[in-house]
Amino acid sequence: MYTDFFGLQKLPFNLTPDPAFLYLPPKHRQALAGLTYAILERKGFAVLTGDAGTGKTTLINSVLSRLPAERVESSFILNPTLTVSEFLEIVMLDFDIPDVPASKAQRLWKLQEFLAQVHRQNRFAVLVIDEAHKLSLEVLEEIRLLGNYESASEKFLQILFLGQTELDDLLNRRDLRQLKQRIGLRLYIDPLTPAEVQQYIRVRWTKAGAQNPPPFTQEALTMIAQWSQGIPRVINSLCDSALLMAYGDESLFVGVNYVRDAAANLGVVESQPQLPATLPLLSSFSAAPTVSSVEKRQASPKLPLAELPSQPNIFPNVPLDDPFIPSLAPYGPSKVNSSFMKRLSEKFGLLH
Repeated sequence: MYTDFFGLQKLPFNLTPDPAFLYLPPKHRQALAGLTYAILERKGFAVLTGDAGTGKTTLINSVLSRLPAERVESSFILNPTLTVSEFLEIVMLDFDIPDVPASKAQRLWKLQEFLAQVHRQNRFAVLVIDEAHKLSLEVLEEIRLLGNYESASEKFLQILFLGQTELDDLLNRRDLRQLKQRIGLRLYIDPLTPAEVQQYIRVRWTKAGAQNPPPFTQEALTMIAQWSQGIPRVINSLCDSALLMAYGDESLFVGVNYVRDAAANLGVVESQPQLPATLPLLSSFSAAPTVSSVEKRQASPKLPLAELPSQPNIFPNVPLDDPFIPSLAPYGPSKVNSSFMKRLSEKFGLLH
């Protein structure tokens, strides 16, 4: 609706996991490299955990889109709250295996034949299970047994678990220790830092076809960072709603008032907070200037498109103990990927 008004080719802040809009801060780069490695090296089981909305599904979509389509057969399970029988059925259907038998024994035999054929063709069979923290113990045991399809040297099926941080607790259960022992790689992603929130907005704005910098004022960017807590999905919702409100007022700039109203409308904040008299400026960010009243559209702003620099400190002139600096503590404790993942992401050329 507002794309023409702001000079965009497509919506920049959709909630769908579109790999075309992928933004890769360090941990996301490491996770992308790790998932790719797990598939290509046939590691069997790999796990990616992160808080809700941090970009797990977007990451795996990007991984699959980067692999040669003719060499990959994938089954993507979005809703794992199924019985064992239903789970086997949906896996086979998503692998495009025709004529799924009613008998479990026949289903397993047919699935084994399919996986063996894919392996003989030097191709990869990938099973992705999203929302894996919701899997029942019975289905998890069935998935463990699917991991037994293998040759003397390689796994036939590469199984990727994507889930929220509760998945780590689930896999640490003693009665799942056999499954845990088979996991070849565990990866973690976190919410974005304040500097990464700034870069995230700029990257998506540019990938949407903009010829000008994002229209958010410096104060608006600060509040987006605070109210989103660094969660990309929430950032998208706040930005999209604020842009729509600005478009309704024919405002070329998105001030803090639009972000505040968007946050209240989306239930991100319970009430509209009292803003300090002077907001910290994001001096290193080439954003639109602050406006005190609604700007009516008369002509498109002729501003140069800012390049995407390395992620700077977006509060360089504000003391660290300033109470207004957003605190972006993740929902769960942060976990560190293996240093091997950093080297692997560099090996794959995922430096920026």
